[in-house]
Amino acid sequence: MSQKKILIKGVTESGEKFRPSDWAERMSGSLCTFKNRRITYSPLLQPTVQDGYACVLMDPELKDTNPSLYESILEFAEKNHLCLEEETESKSKG
Repeated sequence: MSQKKILIKGVTESGEKFRPSDWAERMSGSLCTFKNRRITYSPLLQPTVQDGYACVLMDPELKDTNPSLYESILEFAEKNHLCLEEETESKSKG
């Protein structure tokens, strides 16, 4: 079963690039861990780049495991007028 992940693009609905440039890493840092002095991002919340924009790939499972974080991320995206898309897991690994 391929559940669609939510892609939050670092571009506003009016086409402006969202700043600061490291927003995706900061947001994904909410669930990251450190192993051997390296950041390991959670598969539920990962920074990525698509079409030249910093993005966050959020697994809908986060709504079950951490509902307050899930809601705060969606509120952040809405407040900042960021574009949301759905994509399948296989596409995100390409």
